[in-house]
Amino acid sequence: MKKLWLYAVFAALFIGLGFPASQTSANTSFSDVGSSHRAQEEIYYLVEGGIANGISSTSFSPNQQVTRGQAAAMLGRALGLNGEKKATSFSDVSSNYFASGYIQQMVNKGIISGYPNGQFKPNQTLTRGEMAILISRSFGYGANTVSIASSRLMEKGIAQGYVDGSFGATDTIIRADFSVFLARGIHTQFRTSDEQTFNRLMYVNVDSLNVRTGPNTQYPSLVKVNTGQVIEYGYTVGDWSFIRVNGKEGFVHSAYIQIDVPDPNNPTPPPPVVTPPPTNSLSDIVVIIDPGHGGHDPGAQGYGYQEKNVVLNISKSIKTYFDKTPIQSKLTRTTDVFLELGARTKFASQNNGDIFISMHANALNGSANGTETFYYQTAATNPHVNESKALAKYIQNRMLEAWDLTDRRAKAGNYYVLRENTMPAALAEIGFIDNKTDNAYIASSTRRDQMAKAIFMATLDYYYHYEGRQDVLPLYNTVNGKPSPKLH
Repeated sequence: MKKLWLYAVFAALFIGLGFPASQTSANTSFSDVGSSHRAQEEIYYLVEGGIANGISSTSFSPNQQVTRGQAAAMLGRALGLNGEKKATSFSDVSSNYFASGYIQQMVNKGIISGYPNGQFKPNQTLTRGEMAILISRSFGYGANTVSIASSRLMEKGIAQGYVDGSFGATDTIIRADFSVFLARGIHTQFRTSDEQTFNRLMYVNVDSLNVRTGPNTQYPSLVKVNTGQVIEYGYTVGDWSFIRVNGKEGFVHSAYIQIDVPDPNNPTPPPPVVTPPPTNSLSDIVVIIDPGHGGHDPGAQGYGYQEKNVVLNISKSIKTYFDKTPIQSKLTRTTDVFLELGARTKFASQNNGDIFISMHANALNGSANGTETFYYQTAATNPHVNESKALAKYIQNRMLEAWDLTDRRAKAGNYYVLRENTMPAALAEIGFIDNKTDNAYIASSTRRDQMAKAIFMATLDYYYHYEGRQDVLPLYNTVNGKPSPKLH
């Protein structure tokens, strides 16, 4: 493994893995992580980026076991999530818990989940198997079982098994080992296998873009690149992309790279593209409807309703509308079963989906309300940015038309089913299930059918306006509807 950062001195500037904030200075080093410690490089690499911290100004405590709450905090920081403390959907995670913000966001993204009794068990120690699942979900490896996740991590040189050939999935994991696995997941140069492929050319769309040693601005810059410069894309960590340029490998923010080459000498937008007549028939179109959560993962809850049941009911209704048309629709789940996020995107790909719509409901202790729709804004993984954005906007407009709740807008979001998809994808949050006003809509079968019709109509709007398909016009008649105004 290549040597990267052999710093003798680092500062622990952030709240640590479940421990009180320590008083540190710029010249602090950990007495228990010396130059001979097997995890020295990885620990100090994470500390440098504020991803991991010491339990005091001079101690990292590398042999202490990691809890579920601590793991959520480290992974959340690595992915660049907002760690501001907030109320959660778990009875045993208060808004004052140090990792509450990370836990709720990790749950919202489908990376980590709680238990059927409504608890998260933040102080329960983490096992190596759970670690494999969490890292696999965080970095988009698509594993849905411990055996597959551990195999993926070993294939990539992130984790290693024991000398007896086992992975030790039920063994607890200590801070040093978790730091090693996480650092390897972030940066290939820590891995035991140095075979990262860069299989996509992309272009820089801003001047003086820093290529950094890690996925946040706390990491130092290796080199600067400018508008139009070609880079080789490898993979994504949160909102950052691991790239190679001029022989150097590092991270750039994904918002500043794109597939098409930018033209700094021609800032005016290109003329509108004239959409040719469709070459496929309506019966060739496949719409994937994804009811979120399911099984042991109920999702958001409020007033006796569970998100998993509500969105499944609406999704089935959406399908009944498509069944009246030549357009095919397929549900990722039709019963109350749990699906890994990777299984949902795999289902969409295997069924030759053309667009993907994930159905969800929100919750925030009754203090928020309204509808919102998400799309992924970076072409580094899902290249259908413009299509996804258009689909999300049409869905948002139709949801507002149907339920007239607070407009929380169509916006960019870094969700697995959006980021790791191979087609235009949007995630619809129909409302806040724990808000009295929103729940009145959610609890009404009539209102749920209105929402299903809205999603169906939004899909037609997308094909009619964005794809320019005139052949969808007659399909509005199946619900006595008309196209919405074209977005500008």
